[in-house]
Amino acid sequence: MAFQDKVLVCKDCGKEFVFTAGEQEFYAEKGFENEPGRCKACRDARKASRRDFGAKKGQRTLYDAVCADCGAETKVPFKPRNDRPVYCSECFQKHRVTSEF
Repeated sequence: MAFQDKVLVCKDCGKEFVFTAGEQEFYAEKGFENEPGRCKACRDARKASRRDFGAKKGQRTLYDAVCADCGAETKVPFKPRNDRPVYCSECFQKHRVTSEF
């Protein structure tokens, strides 16, 4: 099948861009059925914004807590409740080792 360059309109910025014969061939080889809806600049901007969101999403909120065993102040990635003990890293490891056997 011979591909020819196509002019498409970006759904984000409304500008025309060329969907080259080479790109069409690549899409066909990969089994992609849809033509691109965004120009390269808008695709890159969208990818960058999704990466930025992922970085923000990955940041944890840490909460202050007091270890139920040794009384040391520590930080944990969950909001402590009074119905369950909270341990510092060192005491948590001790409890993990003893509970595995």
